[in-house]
Amino acid sequence: MNVAIFGLGYVGCVTAACLARDGHHVTGVDLKPEKVAAIRAGRSPIIEPGLAELIQSAVASGRLQVTHNPVQAIHQSDLLLICVGTPSHPNGDLDLSHVENVCRDIGRALAAPTEYKVIVIRSTILPGRAASHLLPLLEEASGLQAGRDFGFCVNPEFLREGTAISDFDHPPYTIIGQLDERSGDCLTELYAGLAAPIHRVPLGAAEMVKYASNAFHALKVTFANEIGNLCQTFGLDSHQIMDIFAQDSQLNLSPAYLKPGFAFGGSCLPKDLRALLYAARQQDLRLPVLEGILPSNERQTQRAVDILLRNGRRKVGLVGLSFKPHTDDLRESPAIELAERLLGKGFELTIYDREVSLSQLHGSNRAYIEQTIPHISSLMRPTLHETVSPAEAIVIAKQPLPDEYDQLIRLLRPDHVLIDLVRLNGQVAPDFGGRYYGICW
Repeated sequence: MNVAIFGLGYVGCVTAACLARDGHHVTGVDLKPEKVAAIRAGRSPIIEPGLAELIQSAVASGRLQVTHNPVQAIHQSDLLLICVGTPSHPNGDLDLSHVENVCRDIGRALAAPTEYKVIVIRSTILPGRAASHLLPLLEEASGLQAGRDFGFCVNPEFLREGTAISDFDHPPYTIIGQLDERSGDCLTELYAGLAAPIHRVPLGAAEMVKYASNAFHALKVTFANEIGNLCQTFGLDSHQIMDIFAQDSQLNLSPAYLKPGFAFGGSCLPKDLRALLYAARQQDLRLPVLEGILPSNERQTQRAVDILLRNGRRKVGLVGLSFKPHTDDLRESPAIELAERLLGKGFELTIYDREVSLSQLHGSNRAYIEQTIPHISSLMRPTLHETVSPAEAIVIAKQPLPDEYDQLIRLLRPDHVLIDLVRLNGQVAPDFGGRYYGICW
C-alpha cells in the first residue's frame, strides 16, 4: 500500500520503518529539517534497538522516502497516518495543535481533485475528540464530506520504548476505530500480515482503549510499589512476593474482576484491605492508591442511589441481596448498603433474593444482618412477582439465576424503570430505550 506518515518522532519513525520493511511504500513527513536529513541519509533520528538497520534498509530499497512537503505525500498515498505528538497543557488537557495543523494541511490538499483516501489518527487523543473536533476540521478545510469523499479511522499504537519493533510485530491486538466500513476495510488491509486479532470499533472506543491501557499500566506500577513499600516494613522480599503473586493467572493477572459494574463486597476484600491499611498506618506509611480503593467503591454505591434520586421513582424493587451470585453471604454486601441508603432517603423498598433465607442464616452472617439492617425481613418477598409488582423502579443488584431472567423480563411493565448494576444477562436490556439505566454503561 502507499502510506504517508505525518510526524517522524518515536511512533512515526518506528511505524514508517516497519511498514516499509513489510513491503509498503512509505512517505514520511516532518517539518524538522534534521529529521528529514537523517532518515534520507539512512540514519535513525531516535535511539531504538534495531531501528537504524530497518531505516537504512528501507531507504536503500526505495520503499521509505521522506519530505517536508505534506502535499506531495498526500497525493501519492492512499492511507494518511497522523503520528504527531499530543503533549499536555498545564491543566492536564491535551495540546492538539500539532494534530490540528496536520489535519488542516490534509484538508486543504484534499480540496483539489484526488482519489479516495483514509485519514488515520495514530496520535493519542481523548475519547470523542476525533469525532467532535478533528473530523469537522477536516471537512471544513477540504469542503468534502467524511465517509463519502474520504475515510477516517482512529488507530492507537501500543509501542513501548526499547521494545517498539517487537511490539509492532507482535501486538496483543490491533484497534481500528472506524467512521464507516469502507474506512475500516482500507486500514485493515494494512495490518493483514500481523498475527493478532483486529477489533473494529467506534471511534471513541478506540480512543478509550488506549487510555484504559495506559491508566492500568500506571496503576500496576504504583500498586507493585505500594506493596513493595509495605513488604519492606515487614522485612519481606517484595520481589519474591510479587513473583508469586504474578503466577496466579486465574485471578491476579487475568480478566477476572475487570468488568465495570456495581461495588465489591463480601467477607474478604473490604476486611483485608482495611487490615492492610491499618498495618501501614502503624508504620507511618502512606499508600495513596490502596487508600483510595474503599472510598471509590463507596462512591459506586452512591452512584446507584443518585440514579434513583434523579429518576424520581420512590417505590423500588431490589433484585439481589447477597454480595455475589451463588452465595447467601450478606456480609458487607453492597446491595445491603444500597438498601440502607434508599431507606434513609425515604424510598419504599421490596427485596427479592432466592438464595437468601434469613431463617437459615447463622454465625457471623446472621450477626452482620442483625447489627446492620435488622428490619430486613419485613422488606423481603418470597417471589419476583411480589417484589416487582408494587415497584416503580427495578434495581438489579445481582445477576438473576437463569430461570429468573426470563421471568423478570416478563414481569416488567411499560411504566417500569430498570436500573441495571450488573450488566443484566451480560447485555444491555433490550427494548427499554430511555427507561433503562446502566450504572456505568
